[in-house]
Amino acid sequence: MDDKELYNEWIGKCYDPALVRFPERKKVFKTSSNIEMPPVIPADQIVLDREDSLGYPGQYPFTRGVQPTMYRGRLWTMRQYAGFSSAKESNERYRFLLEQGQTGLSVAFDLPTQIGYDADDKIALGEVGKVGVSISSIEDMEILLKDIPLDKVSTSMTINAPAAVLLAMYIAVAKRQGVTPEQLRGTIQNDILKEYIARGTYIFPPTPSMRLITDIFQYCKEFVPNWNTISISGYHIREAGSTAAQEVAFTLANGIAYIEAAVKAGMDVDEFASQLSFFFNAHNNFLEEIAKFRAARRLYARIMKERFGAKKASSQKLRFHTQTAGSTLTAQQPENNVVRVTLQALSAVLGGTQSLHTNSMDEALWLPTQKAVQVALRTQQIIAYESGAADTIDPMAGSYMIEFLTDEIEKQAAEYIRKIDEIGGAMKAIEQGYMQNEIQDAAFHAQRSLEDGEAVVVGVNRFQVDETITLEALKIDQTIELEQHERLAQLRAKRDNVKAEALLNRLEECAKGDANMMPIIIECVEGYLTLGEICGRLREVWGEYRAPSFL
Repeated sequence: MDDKELYNEWIGKCYDPALVRFPERKKVFKTSSNIEMPPVIPADQIVLDREDSLGYPGQYPFTRGVQPTMYRGRLWTMRQYAGFSSAKESNERYRFLLEQGQTGLSVAFDLPTQIGYDADDKIALGEVGKVGVSISSIEDMEILLKDIPLDKVSTSMTINAPAAVLLAMYIAVAKRQGVTPEQLRGTIQNDILKEYIARGTYIFPPTPSMRLITDIFQYCKEFVPNWNTISISGYHIREAGSTAAQEVAFTLANGIAYIEAAVKAGMDVDEFASQLSFFFNAHNNFLEEIAKFRAARRLYARIMKERFGAKKASSQKLRFHTQTAGSTLTAQQPENNVVRVTLQALSAVLGGTQSLHTNSMDEALWLPTQKAVQVALRTQQIIAYESGAADTIDPMAGSYMIEFLTDEIEKQAAEYIRKIDEIGGAMKAIEQGYMQNEIQDAAFHAQRSLEDGEAVVVGVNRFQVDETITLEALKIDQTIELEQHERLAQLRAKRDNVKAEALLNRLEECAKGDANMMPIIIECVEGYLTLGEICGRLREVWGEYRAPSFL
């Protein structure tokens, strides 16, 4: 008998009779992307030798990984997203993590920094150092990076609207360390489109925001060649409630918009594409998440080759960082989060991530303590060194279910991209609220499923206990805000303010023209202008973005 006949025989003689005696837990099993999970996949439905769909690791379409050896050669970069209070305290946390075996930094900035305000601005009141580190000047950045060799450590900075300013500070501090821009390795998130869609830490309208992004592309291509100029982020799209397929689709649609903007600015795709990177979420559905990463790689490779005519393999490779899903962490029974994070991290490794952050067990309650961060880092290290998961390339390849899910997610994501193209691209789709509404609908259905009990979250809607949380809490010293005010006052008093004003005027003239913004921004931070002063002058020229309302 052939595979189809064997499958039908199994259904009729084995599976169906068993259902009569032992009904299944659900009538239908579905993933977050509404993909129905069959009990098994018939062998005849999956073709495993498709050169254009699978190939081998390190070869187009990169379904099986972007490197020929993957983790057999070098493990993923282990980054723990960290930043809180003052630059000094965050620096101590970074050095602790590096001592514990972390292999790259990942910087979290506080809310005022993320939206371009200094710590002493009245709008920053009560938010300084709360959800990340407060950085207002090059002096803060110097303290943040003290005793960290920037020619040896890769740094990721989660910063978007003012990304050019924070990158300028990083370059300037490196110069003071004697490290040239060519030696720097790292990533700035620099993804403004997802801020308009899902996160909200935007400053400027889309046109000048896109200009800043392409200016960074052009500047880094020439002067900071080993830097990832953008981390196109699906993470926050997923945190806002999207499905796995929407996360892939909307992230790649944003990527298409950035590439088109760079090409329009006069760049050849093979000049800058190798400096693009991506950022994905590792959520709870273990099999779907593995398939999601594989589908994203394959779809991106096809987009780069077929839509943009990218010729270099390095231009076709989707390289990505992964963070475990913050939205899945529970305040109830927080120790359970260690298990969730472990499964999510393992899905990212089996899916072929290039770097990884594992959330801490206490993050649903407060900023993570040093002990909780150490457990999160150890989770990565145990997967890397003890589980065997990193010892072979693409270990899930050939699983009928994984290949089925990879195909289905790619189909859904490609269809979303087709619809976005019809609307006129990512910016038009954002302006019309298309992506936002799709995410909100998905989030609504997920929440209703939880409230109906169809979806189970252990400790929340099933297996609850009466408990007193006994975990140690991280407390932010309230004096940090006053200390930052004093530091800024001292900086403004000792700098050459005539020079500072002249630099601001030059910045304004550059913003009104079409020259690359990065050189003058670097001059500004080296001249001790603050983040708020630079962004404030650009606000005067470009205005601020106001999100439209959608019904």
